[in-house]
Amino acid sequence: MSDTKAEAAAPSGAVPDPGAPPTRADSGAGPGAGPGAGSGPGVPTPRRGARESLLGGLPARRSWFGVGFGLGLGAVLAWLLVQTVLRLSELLTLLLLAFFIAVSLEPVVAWLCRRGLRRTWAVAVVVLGLAGLFAGFLALVIPPVSASVNALSDALPRWNHQLHDHHSALGHLEDRYHIIEKAQQQLSGGGASKVAGGVLGAGQLVVSTVTSTVIVITVALYVMAGLPAIKRFGYRFVPGTRRERAESVVEEILSRVGRFMLGNVATSAIAGLATFIWCEVLGVPYPAAMGLFVALMDMIPVVGSTVGGIAVSLVALSVSLPVAVSTAVFYIGFRVAEDYLIMPRVMRFAVNVHPVVTVVAVLAGGSLLGIIGGLVAIPAAVAIGIVLDEYVFPKTDAA
Repeated sequence: MSDTKAEAAAPSGAVPDPGAPPTRADSGAGPGAGPGAGSGPGVPTPRRGARESLLGGLPARRSWFGVGFGLGLGAVLAWLLVQTVLRLSELLTLLLLAFFIAVSLEPVVAWLCRRGLRRTWAVAVVVLGLAGLFAGFLALVIPPVSASVNALSDALPRWNHQLHDHHSALGHLEDRYHIIEKAQQQLSGGGASKVAGGVLGAGQLVVSTVTSTVIVITVALYVMAGLPAIKRFGYRFVPGTRRERAESVVEEILSRVGRFMLGNVATSAIAGLATFIWCEVLGVPYPAAMGLFVALMDMIPVVGSTVGGIAVSLVALSVSLPVAVSTAVFYIGFRVAEDYLIMPRVMRFAVNVHPVVTVVAVLAGGSLLGIIGGLVAIPAAVAIGIVLDEYVFPKTDAA
């Protein structure tokens, strides 16, 4: 039977040789042929044993050197990323503050745009309004400060004369504690270098503050002018099927941030008006300047109103001690009323956040980023709450 099949497969006119070796097609027809044997004439298909012989009989394994090198490289890159973020932390904080200011002023800019102004002109109007407010604050603050400096410079010669007068109170203090001699010893014993170092540090602080202010104002202006384009660019990173929902969530977050800022301005205006009335009634000097100062300080969460109250109490000390004590008591009562009556109601109306969440967010933000963290903590809590309501809670409720 096999001879007959071989003769049939041979070409016409050719006589098969019985002693010739079998062809590849014939060799693949045996019982030990692999799954791909006989797939085509003249196409060799390696057997499983042949593949194992080529690999040495061992399965392919990843090198431990490659695994260790990959882990080490990943750890180094992560460390470099952390160090870069730490070095840029101050700049990132300033950028966060600039973006927050731009988003907070967006409701005013949008309102002006709805009234027919182009966005560039609307931003210009808002900037001019803020500049006018700052100029008014300086006009109220500079005269009393300059008067105090002039009074101090006029009093220095009189104090020097009283120090050398043994019959005056300052003269008795000089005779007992030798203030002038100790001051001269401090200056001659290295105190002058310390004073110079302190002056240099104060100068560096002033330069750093001015630079940071310029950066924040510049970035905020650019963000205010190009906020619609920035939002459109950010939406392009979201898939098209989910882009509409993402836009609605982001717009809701930005709207609530703007309402939060307006609510904060309202509470600060209440604090400034109460300070002006109190100082005007009790005769505390510079009531308008004190009211504007307290209003600006009250915009800083947690510590702002406290600092403003202490400053006004110290100014009231120039009138009399009872007036200063009553001013301090007034600010303690006002702080309690603001924290438990005014602020919760305004924030609930503006951003719909529970007072406990407000307090915890402000404390956490202040611990992380200081004053800036406390300022942006409530909007961050609002954003987290909206994201949870839109994406997390529906899935957990349906599970």
